Amino acid sequence: MTDAPAAEAGRRVTVGDVVRGALRAVPELLDVDLPGLLRLATLRPTSRESLGRVVERWARRAPGRVALRFEDHALTYAELNAAANRVAGALRAQGVRAGDVVGILMETRLEVLVTIVATVKLGAVAGLLNHQQRGRVLEHSVGLLAARALVVSAECEEALRTTCFVPETTPGTAFLWHGGDGDAPAPRGFKDLRAASRLRSSQNPRSTRSVRASAPCYFVFTSGTTGLPKASVMTHYRWLTSMGAVGALALRIRPDDTLYCCLPLYHNNALTIAWGAVLSAGATLAIDRRFSASRFWDRVRAYDATAFAYIGELLRYLLNQPPAASDRDHRVRLVTGNGLRPELWAAFEERFGIERVCEFYGASESNIAFVNAFGVRQTAGFTPLSFAIVRWDVDAEAPIRDAAGRLERVAPGGVGLLISEITARRPFDGYTDAAAGEKKVLRDVFEPGDAWLDSGDLVRDQGLRHIQFVDRVGDTFRWKGENVATGEVEAALARAPGVEQAVVYGVRVPGADGRAGMAALTLAPGRALDGRGLAAALGEALPPYAVPLFLRVRAEHELTGTFKPKKGPLKEAGFDPARVGEPLYVLRDRAAGYEPLTDEILAGIAAGRLRL
Repeated sequence: MTDAPAAEAGRRVTVGDVVRGALRAVPELLDVDLPGLLRLATLRPTSRESLGRVVERWARRAPGRVALRFEDHALTYAELNAAANRVAGALRAQGVRAGDVVGILMETRLEVLVTIVATVKLGAVAGLLNHQQRGRVLEHSVGLLAARALVVSAECEEALRTTCFVPETTPGTAFLWHGGDGDAPAPRGFKDLRAASRLRSSQNPRSTRSVRASAPCYFVFTSGTTGLPKASVMTHYRWLTSMGAVGALALRIRPDDTLYCCLPLYHNNALTIAWGAVLSAGATLAIDRRFSASRFWDRVRAYDATAFAYIGELLRYLLNQPPAASDRDHRVRLVTGNGLRPELWAAFEERFGIERVCEFYGASESNIAFVNAFGVRQTAGFTPLSFAIVRWDVDAEAPIRDAAGRLERVAPGGVGLLISEITARRPFDGYTDAAAGEKKVLRDVFEPGDAWLDSGDLVRDQGLRHIQFVDRVGDTFRWKGENVATGEVEAALARAPGVEQAVVYGVRVPGADGRAGMAALTLAPGRALDGRGLAAALGEALPPYAVPLFLRVRAEHELTGTFKPKKGPLKEAGFDPARVGEPLYVLRDRAAGYEPLTDEILAGIAAGRLRL
């Protein structure tokens, strides 16, 4: 289930590991915001506490400290708060009230975070749209929001116009415009947000004081398993809990820290983990438009960052760069993120001189998180919350129940499905689609009437309430840091000329994190594979990370008794010619399209010389 060496994959956490980590943490805890920790300890879903209140608090306590940096721009906490208040006034003038949704379709820039703060100060909900989406998928996402207002930046207008949600056909939505780098004028039907907010009050709106922690803060989209994105609900309560637990207690961010984040702002890793950690101490968040492996450390040095946020694949890309004399020429002492493979952990720390890796485990919709608070290698961390790791049937893709109908825990060191108990203090906030949320709930798990959340992840029990992430289950795969729903890819393939039926799944690629997309195709009678045309069609219909890298062409699919294609054997065979026995194709060059997978290409992939 993992390509890590056995010793690292099966690592058990010891009491000595935890004690040593706790002793190392003692001096750092002296810098923690103690009033903030007290608020966390007394936080309840009914508390009048929110993201907006946190920003206001730092604007009072440290008005001149830099809150945000982006390229050559910076905002102090006082400036961030004032800018958000003015935007809140502009949104209110467009009819936005508590409970309404403000959709945000923008590439990374300071104004994304300003607009989020402005929205939540009104008691409204920020809907973070993925600016890489197009067409049917983006249209579905925008439709789920039912937004009262939609904020669009110039570089995303083209994406929006691939949907039906445009000013000409959506009279119930206020369309607000950000001109982008070139300050482009607002098109017809859009109102210029910068001009509309310029004359609004910079004072804190009274509405912020009425927002309760249980209220939704923002919606983040996740692929899920249904084939189209679902909008998971992040409440202020969960955001605040993460801010304290990850930022203050685990990361132990200091006020003079600068945390660098080049992850997209529509991801929880950026919004909840990175920004939340920064706001736990009133530190500085430095953001960039996108990740660049070749320029990464130059950007870190430019911001004089002392920490950064990652996803596992990002660290692999950095390790794959040629060694340089400047590898340790930086002030980064800690990094935080998820998906770091065990076999990369020590190599990354040692090459780049990183003191501590704070790996965590969580999901947009999850009610539980694990954090590597004790600095133990090869673990996603610890949680004090109620969870279980239960036996999983790989063939049936379902948890195993005993004769009495109850789930069974795995043995210590074993791998199984992670589930977390749903309680009043740790509710499942779910999705905007209640029916989709109910599918994630397991009932009568260990006793009649109990309810547990199905994480959809296989993890290893490392002991002492620590886990190690192993893999995703179900009809999704993760590639380039993104979860991909196979149904979405299958639907795109079904619309391609000449394709009769497609079965999509993820396959391991040597030297890469996650799973790359692979499709087993049956073609229409008399049709041959048009590798160039198919690649072009998929490139238009799907985000780059969702386009399958491998194809398998077959005469017919093997079906189950309920006429569903059997994915298990396909996943097991992968793109190994010795096990497939059917034509195989690979996508090395998107312009050239799919080409036959030759022995030479296969050897290059296996040796790591050819990266896809």
